[in-house]
This record gives sequence, structure tokens and C-alpha cells, in this order.
Amino acid sequence: MGKSVYASVKSYSKRGKLLTRSDLQTLAESRDLDELMTRIKNTIYADAVAGVQKPYTSHGIEAAFRGHLAETHHSIAKTAGGSGSRLLDAYYMKFIITNLKIILKGKVLGKTQEEIETHLNLRAEELVKQRDVIVKALVAKDLEEAVASLGSGQFGEEIAKAAALYNEKKNIQVFDTYFDKILYKHIGSAIRSTREMDAARLIGMDIDFYNLLSVVRGKLWGLDDTQIEDLIAVHTPSITKELLGRMIAAATVRDAVAEISSTRYKGLVPDAENDLDAVAEFERKFELAIHTASTRAFTRMFSFATVIGITKLTSFEIRNMAAIAYAVEQGIAAETTMSKLILPSSSSSSSLPSSSSSSSSG
Repeated sequence: MGKSVYASVKSYSKRGKLLTRSDLQTLAESRDLDELMTRIKNTIYADAVAGVQKPYTSHGIEAAFRGHLAETHHSIAKTAGGSGSRLLDAYYMKFIITNLKIILKGKVLGKTQEEIETHLNLRAEELVKQRDVIVKALVAKDLEEAVASLGSGQFGEEIAKAAALYNEKKNIQVFDTYFDKILYKHIGSAIRSTREMDAARLIGMDIDFYNLLSVVRGKLWGLDDTQIEDLIAVHTPSITKELLGRMIAAATVRDAVAEISSTRYKGLVPDAENDLDAVAEFERKFELAIHTASTRAFTRMFSFATVIGITKLTSFEIRNMAAIAYAVEQGIAAETTMSKLILPSSSSSSSLPSSSSSSSSG
């Protein structure tokens, strides 16, 4: 119990240091990456970007942020202990998964090892002594060799499926989906071994998000029922096997999305008529819901949900700052950039489910 309380207190401390909307607005208004870096160095992220060399690039800045985030999450995980530590260890796998996505998609696009390396930060792997796994895939001459190098590892079977489906559909997003499946299968296993029920409900939202989005994306890509079923990670009480089955059997993407109206996520059903726009709108609404639920986790002092909450809020913050770096590099207006960030807003909170609300069985 002592470790859990300490981890919660540490989470509250980190929450107090999150950047405000005004801070992010100031960063987004930078005229170029040089000015952005100057402004970042006036925030708590000064040390995170200290090693970034000129000429600055958005992906170089993003890689530095990811390294900093890995250290932050590793530090929190070390303080947690018990079943909570298993949950955080499962979440930590996201850093390794992200690098594998970058490498395999880089191989598909015919990028050189040097080009791919500019997008990577291996600090997460170094902290858990898994750097060799990533490097073996990185130095492979092509996608086939990279997949083969990972074949004997814990992700081998799913990675082979991803490569096979990519070769059939030629849709690079297949790698994102299959790697996320790996992540959420591990998170699902960790949930089953935890007694931290508040945290489990919050994490369940992530699994629901992955499963629902994978089904509608699968239908959008024209996958058959068996292929879509294979994308599902684990089932939760709120999004059941039966509900997902109805979505998979639906005639259209719109019909599949309509099934969500019978769940706790009915407020997130998109309004857009175009299938592609509907999927994008649903994805954004759900991410805003997860952000809101992560913030609400702090209403209960000493709950382990606060530890999961800060893990997710810091991830959103890093992602927002990476998006700002890209927008500044591309000369995108600050107003446009701010409208795309994942931030709390009064207009979205009323329709979002609480992480502790009762779940529909679907």
C-alpha cells in the first residue's frame, strides 16, 4: 500500500506541472523551429530537448520528447509495486511498439536505416535492456528480413500476420493496428491480475477504443469478417464479443458505428456522413473522452487510477507538443494547430462517459 500511495502522490505532483492551454498556444505561435526550441527551453521540457542538434526537425524534436516520456513512465512504474506495477509495465510496452511501427513502416516505404533512425529514440529499450531487439529489425535490409528477425520474439506471430495482411491490402495502417493489438492483449492480461479496479475501468476505455476502432477500420479497408475478428485484442464488460460480432456483421461502416449507440459510448457516435470522416471523428471524440476520464481520475486521492491517469495525460502532452513541432515546421497557423490537439474542452465533457460509470453489456 505504501508504494501505491507514494506513486499516487508523485502523480499529483506531475499533474501540477502539465502545460496549460496557454503554454501550448505560445509554443504553437512560434515562427519557426528555432523559436519553438527557445520557447520549449523555458518550460519543464528544457532538459528533454537539450540534446537535440541543429538544424532542428520536427521528428528530431519528437524523438527527444519520446525519450523523456519513457524516462518519466519508467520512473513512475518503479515507485508503484504490486499488481499496479504489472499494469504500468504493460503500458510501457507502447514505447517499444512505437519504435517497431516506425521501423517496419520505414522498410515498407523504402527508407534507409539512417532515415529511419532520425525518427527513433531507443531510451525506452535501454531502460529495460531490450535495445538489441529493435536494432536487429532496424539493420534488416527490407520488410521481409525485419519481420523474420522478430519472428522468434514475443511479438513474432502477430507481426507476421501484419506483414501478410499488408502484402494483401497494401495499407500501411495495418501495422499500427496489429502492433496496437499486441499492446492491448498485454494490457488486458495485466488487468486480469490487478485489484486496482478504478484503474482497470480507465484502462478498459483504451481497450474498448482499440477494439471499436479496429472493427470500423477493418470494414473501411474491406477486410472480411475473419480478418476483422483477428484484429480484436481482448473483450471487456462494456464492449462485449456479441456487440463486436454485430458490428462485424453489419452491412456498412455506418451500420457498424450505429451499434455503438447501445453502449456507454453512445455520446461519441460520429455525425459525419462520409465513412472516412466518420471514422476520424469517432477516433477524435474517443481520445477526448479518454483525456477527460484521465483527468477525472484525480478526483480520488491515493487511487491507483491517478497513476494510470498521469501516464496517459503526459502521453497526450508529448503528442500535442510533437504535433506543434510538426505544425511549426510546416508553417501551419496556430489556430489550426490548437484545434487539432487533444485538450479538455467544456463542449466535449458533457457527452463523455466517466471511467467509473456503469457499463452497458452491449
